[in-house]
Amino acid sequence: LFRSRTVGATLGVESIKQTQFAGILAMIAISIFMFAIYKIPGLIADVVLAIYGFLVLASLSLVGSTLTLPGIAGFILTLGMAVDANVITFERIKEELAKGYSIDDAVEKGFENGLPAIIDGNLTTLLIAAVLFSFGTGPVRGFAVTLSLGVMITMLTAIFITKLFMHFVISTFHIKKEKLFWGGIKDGKFESNTL
Repeated sequence: LFRSRTVGATLGVESIKQTQFAGILAMIAISIFMFAIYKIPGLIADVVLAIYGFLVLASLSLVGSTLTLPGIAGFILTLGMAVDANVITFERIKEELAKGYSIDDAVEKGFENGLPAIIDGNLTTLLIAAVLFSFGTGPVRGFAVTLSLGVMITMLTAIFITKLFMHFVISTFHIKKEKLFWGGIKDGKFESNTL
C-alpha cells in the first residue's frame, strides 16, 4: 500500500529544477490566459500575481522554510487559488456592469459579492493545511506550511491589493466601463465574448 523510494542527490536536484520550471511556465500561461479572457482586469491580475509570488517567497524566507518539491507543489496550488479568486471577482464585476452599474460601483459590488466564495474556499484549504501539518511529517509539513502561507497571501492580494489596483488604474487612465473587458457593453447588454 505504501511505497518508499530513495533517489540520489542529482536526481533530487533535477526534480526540483523541473518543478521550478513548471512553476514559471504556469505563471506565464496564467498571465496570458488572464489577459486573453479579462483584458484590463487580467493585466491587473498579472501584476498582482507577480506581487503574490514575491510575497510568498519572501514569507517562506522569513520563516526559514526551504523550497522543497512538495513546497513548490504547494506554491503552484495556491497560485491557482489566487487566479480562481480573481476569476470569481471579475465575473461578479461583469454581472454588475451588465445590470447597468457605473464602473466604480460595479467594481465595489463585484468584490463584495465575490468575497464569500473566496473566503469559503480559502478557509477550507487552510483547515486542510492545518490537518496536514498536525498529522504529517517532513515533506507533508513543508507542503502544509507553503499552502498555508500561500492561502493567507492569496486572500490579502485577492481582497485588497487587486481592488486597490483596479480603482487606481480605472481612475488614472479614465477607463470607461465599455472598455474594461473584451467585448464591452453594446446596445445596453454586456458582451462577454473574449477577444
